[in-house]
Amino acid sequence: MDDELGSGLDDRHLEDLRERIRLSPFHRWAGLELVSVGDGLAELRMDLRAHHFNPQGIVHGGIITALADTSIGLALRSRLRPGFTHRTAQLNVHFLAKGEGERIVGRGFALHLGERMGYGEAEVRDGAQRLLARATGTFIVLPAPGAF
Repeated sequence: MDDELGSGLDDRHLEDLRERIRLSPFHRWAGLELVSVGDGLAELRMDLRAHHFNPQGIVHGGIITALADTSIGLALRSRLRPGFTHRTAQLNVHFLAKGEGERIVGRGFALHLGERMGYGEAEVRDGAQRLLARATGTFIVLPAPGAF
């Protein structure tokens, strides 16, 4: 992987990232739980609740998309030096199977990180490891507010 911004986060910064996810109103509402993050990889899981399903009884595509976006974003963030952040510039999601069951898991992979852009991929699976979606994302890298 290209990594022009540094060697990634140390343990203190990784714990700060975990705490940020735990305290995020969106992540709490969605039920996203950070399983692991570091060295360009991130895994999240979501125990499905009634508000995650569309009227047809399958996991809403927006929920799968949010899990994919967050997984890629955290994988990239695990490689950023302190003082930098990112924003999603483009996200492509390919839905491969309908989401059902009680849990979905997203795994994100940081594949490129430069001074201004990052690129990653994710897969979203259900509790039986059935592949529900694949995603690719391009992210803008920029100084975090107040960092410099």
